[in-house]
Amino acid sequence: MADSAEFDRFVVMRSQALLRTAYLLVQDEELAEDLLQTALTKTWFAWHRVDDPEAYVRRVLVTTSASWWRRRWTRETPTADLPEPPPSLAAEGPVDGQDLWRAIGQLPRRQRAVVVLRYLEDRTEAETARLLGCSVGTVKSQCAKALNKLRLNPVLGQVVDERSGS
Repeated sequence: MADSAEFDRFVVMRSQALLRTAYLLVQDEELAEDLLQTALTKTWFAWHRVDDPEAYVRRVLVTTSASWWRRRWTRETPTADLPEPPPSLAAEGPVDGQDLWRAIGQLPRRQRAVVVLRYLEDRTEAETARLLGCSVGTVKSQCAKALNKLRLNPVLGQVVDERSGS
């Protein structure tokens, strides 16, 4: 697969789907574009040895977003002024689709990657495991943990309450 024209065709045909995956992983449009560009650059340098370009780029997206996440400074900064408390969830309007995206964005990176690949990209457990470089059992356990966290998310919990009438 060492042909540069073949790489160009792949980029033109698959960029939108890959950008959607990148956005779901990092939850930011500009960062998703940077992530995809980085993944495609890494893929270009390995193009001569890539057998399945789609799987390869998705794997690079996941691992690169994970390495970016690890580098991010996450320590707390002490301050004398406390931020304003968030408004009551009940005071907000009805639950919308953005709440789901926010809830997915709050998941740990590994769980988010599993949810994105399994449910939003409609991948099988085996494909997800192959893309993430882990076992099928790890995919199952991370998926179960992620779904449990989503069920316990207070914003998403309103959807269940509204449907059941309580």
